[in-house]
Amino acid sequence: MIRVILPPHLRTLAHVGSEVMLEVEGPVTQRSVLDAIEVLYPMLRGTIRDHATQQRRPFLRFFACEEDLSHEPPDAPLPDAVASGAEPLIVIGAIAGG
Repeated sequence: MIRVILPPHLRTLAHVGSEVMLEVEGPVTQRSVLDAIEVLYPMLRGTIRDHATQQRRPFLRFFACEEDLSHEPPDAPLPDAVASGAEPLIVIGAIAGG
């Protein structure tokens, strides 16, 4: 099971707690995890990545194992600790403004 922690605004939209558990078929990558989230929670489609380009939304970041994975290729394998469920993939909503 893959563990994903969503930011509060996405938890509210999906009506879930702080952590979501997912089954991911095949290699565990950002793309496969986000695909699984969007299948289970269709209301999140387009909120984490753009509908057309499938790129990460500008004000969201991905972290795992104390590393920023936001700029990693979507098909790069996630760390083994995430694939095993020992560590979560964390989606954080960035804050901007002045």
